[in-house]
Amino acid sequence: MPAQPKMQPELEPPWHVILHDDDTHTYEYVIEMMVEIFGYDEARGFKIACEVDESGRVIVATCHKELAELRVEQIHDYGADPRMKQSTGSMKATMEPAE
Repeated sequence: MPAQPKMQPELEPPWHVILHDDDTHTYEYVIEMMVEIFGYDEARGFKIACEVDESGRVIVATCHKELAELRVEQIHDYGADPRMKQSTGSMKATMEPAE
């Protein structure tokens, strides 16, 4: 029996990329990160910063699994917020199936 072809990423179930709040990153940091990693405009970045601050977490993207994994890695690699002395690393991001 021939091997089944791997599903194309656009046909696979979508995943959410989730950003988690902390007290060691500024709104400016979140906005810049959203612009640089996701290509969002500053207004959308500000909205995400407000929501993560108010809710403790926010879905920043919904995409195929491989891209979600990349985006989580990019957030984790973004580094500390130079505006805050107590910021020693990146923000936390996770992913979960979109249902």
